[in-house]
Amino acid sequence: MSGRRRGRPVGRTGGAPAGDRGAVTAELAIGMVAVAVVLVAVLTLGAASVTRLRAEDAARTAARVAALHEPDAAVVEAARTVLGGRAAQVGVRRDGDWVTVTVTSALTGWAAGVEVRADATARVEP
Repeated sequence: MSGRRRGRPVGRTGGAPAGDRGAVTAELAIGMVAVAVVLVAVLTLGAASVTRLRAEDAARTAARVAALHEPDAAVVEAARTVLGGRAAQVGVRRDGDWVTVTVTSALTGWAAGVEVRADATARVEP
C-alpha cells in the first residue's frame, strides 16, 4: 500500500484538510469583533451608571441647598461642584413648600450623545 491517505486531500502540515485552512483565523476574527462590541457596550453602561450616580448626588445636594432658601445661582453652583466640573443643565422648580432640582448631564468621549437625568425634591425649611 502506498503512503497516500484515503479521503480528502491533506494540507502541508498534515492536520487539517486543505479546504479548511484559514477557518480558525476567520472564526477568531469574528469572535474578536463580537468581544469588542460587548466590551464597548459594557463600558458605555458603566460610564452611564457612574454619571447617573453623580447626577443623583448633585440633584440631592442642590435640593438641600435650595431648601435652605439659597438663590438659584448657589443651587446650580452646588450641583456643578458635586458633578466635579462636568457640563450639566441644572433646573430649579419651586412649588410652594417644595423645591425640585433636575440635573441633566451628558457623557463625553466615545459615549458622547448619551444623557442621564436625575431629579431630587426637598421640602423648604421654615
